[in-house]
Amino acid sequence: MLPLADLYPRDRLAVEVSLWSADLADLGAEVARLTPYADVFHIDASDTRFVPSPLFFPDLVAALRSHTQVPFHVHVMAEHALPLVEDFARAGVDLLSVHAEADDVADALQAIRTRGGAAGLALRLDTPVDTVEAHLDDIDFVVLIGTPLGTKGTTMDPAAPDRVRQLRALAARTGQDQLPVIADGGIRENTVPELADAGADAVVAGSLLLGSDDLAATTTWLHRQRSDVAFDGERVEERT
Repeated sequence: MLPLADLYPRDRLAVEVSLWSADLADLGAEVARLTPYADVFHIDASDTRFVPSPLFFPDLVAALRSHTQVPFHVHVMAEHALPLVEDFARAGVDLLSVHAEADDVADALQAIRTRGGAAGLALRLDTPVDTVEAHLDDIDFVVLIGTPLGTKGTTMDPAAPDRVRQLRALAARTGQDQLPVIADGGIRENTVPELADAGADAVVAGSLLLGSDDLAATTTWLHRQRSDVAFDGERVEERT
């Protein structure tokens, strides 16, 4: 896997392609088709308690691993994340994010790193952004959810961009300026510029990309929403 600084560079917005929005009847072919446009493949998984649908499961992800060299990011939505973390790590997943609201978040984050993966912390809309601070020593990136959890095709909450700004300010204040921030949920043509301006390093693109008639053009547009900028909690002028 590339270093996170290469996966989520500061000179363009990275694109995590959501496989939940792909053709689920032919996922192997979909992964191959989408590989040229994905910085990361984003895969949702659940224990069916944190959110009702199980979504993707480890054996399926293991079967898809041979279809691409693009890193896999599994977003684990679970009250007890550790069992799923261990199963997905064995399936060849590169990045795993677990929820700050999970009962065993500390153990799950430690397990991800012990197995050589990149550890992410995901926050629901109702979880204060400053929750991240207690976990900064144990995480490699943060996922900020911008819609009700476990839904798709949902409008982004208006608070989402400001939550990205709050996290960028927290990261700057704590000396973690390079902490990647991934925006997940409600990713639309009108919301991507807001999230990029707020300081998001990546967006999880579902229907915006998968529904496009021109994948290359849409991917290029997404990348160009972000230029090399310095962050101290506020957007500054782009460097030329």
